[in-house]
Amino acid sequence: MTQTLASTLVVENHLPPDFTARTLRQDVVTGLSAPAKWMPPRWFYDDRGSQLFDEITRLPEYYPTRAERSILQARAAEIADVSAATTLVELGAGSAEKTRLLVDALRATDRLRTYVPVDVSDAALRTGAAGLLWEYPGLAVHAVVADFERHLDRLPATGHRMVVLLGGTIGNLAPDARTRFLGDVRGALRPGETLLLGTDLVKSPDVLVPAYDDAAGVTAEFNRNVLRVLNRELDADFEPAEFDHVAIWDAEREWIEMRLRARHAMRVRIPAVDLTVEFARGEVVRTEISAKFRPEGVAAELSAAGFEPTRWWTDDDQRFGLSLATAS
Repeated sequence: MTQTLASTLVVENHLPPDFTARTLRQDVVTGLSAPAKWMPPRWFYDDRGSQLFDEITRLPEYYPTRAERSILQARAAEIADVSAATTLVELGAGSAEKTRLLVDALRATDRLRTYVPVDVSDAALRTGAAGLLWEYPGLAVHAVVADFERHLDRLPATGHRMVVLLGGTIGNLAPDARTRFLGDVRGALRPGETLLLGTDLVKSPDVLVPAYDDAAGVTAEFNRNVLRVLNRELDADFEPAEFDHVAIWDAEREWIEMRLRARHAMRVRIPAVDLTVEFARGEVVRTEISAKFRPEGVAAELSAAGFEPTRWWTDDDQRFGLSLATAS
């Protein structure tokens, strides 16, 4: 379904009306019935979860947002020049706040014609698009309501594209899913088009763990929010306060793992999916992985997917990396 709202805004929706509800039910049944329970991190982000994450990005312990922004501030003009993009495609765009530095740099080259935000939230895309249209008269916005892990073949082919995935979001994908995702991005691009990828880097656990377990407890509330989502959407009877927030560094896999740990044995009913979940005392639900990367590993994964690593930048403290890769 394609709906034109104004001369400079098109919203293209590739999701069925029941996509969110159906996907939540599938994830709950699959994840909470598994021997090692898990839930995907996408279910943190209702309105309250998004507010909590915005708070997290301003915490002193949470460096990734500041580090990535500093790279963009220093390198946006170079990114615009090297990519020569006329179309900017942002995956997981949300409100599009992170891309304004890139939009400014690309507009300064007089190349940028179209911005393509991609997100599962129609409302977030419309809000972000409205702000951009107000700030950048003449910019065409072609918003795509889609799941970027499934629908990259639906990206509009307008102009010379640069696809952007910021915030270290790539780290939420397990290695096999990451390989598929990068292959799908390459398959969606023409030779010479580019991918700009944000990756959090391997560093001391003394820096990593506090970023996911802050002293103020904001991340703990963010983690427990997934249980509140299940209570509201599926009539579950979780007691979020009876689960402890846990963040650990897995040195072998080189990722942070967030978990919710049951304080005591309990039985949770989820009527909307006809499921009863038994928890032993101390049993955990994995709610997020956040892989950390080394520069050579990022280059190897991009090359294996059919990209040529073109530029690599880090912040002054070498905590975060931005890579620009060209489709071969």
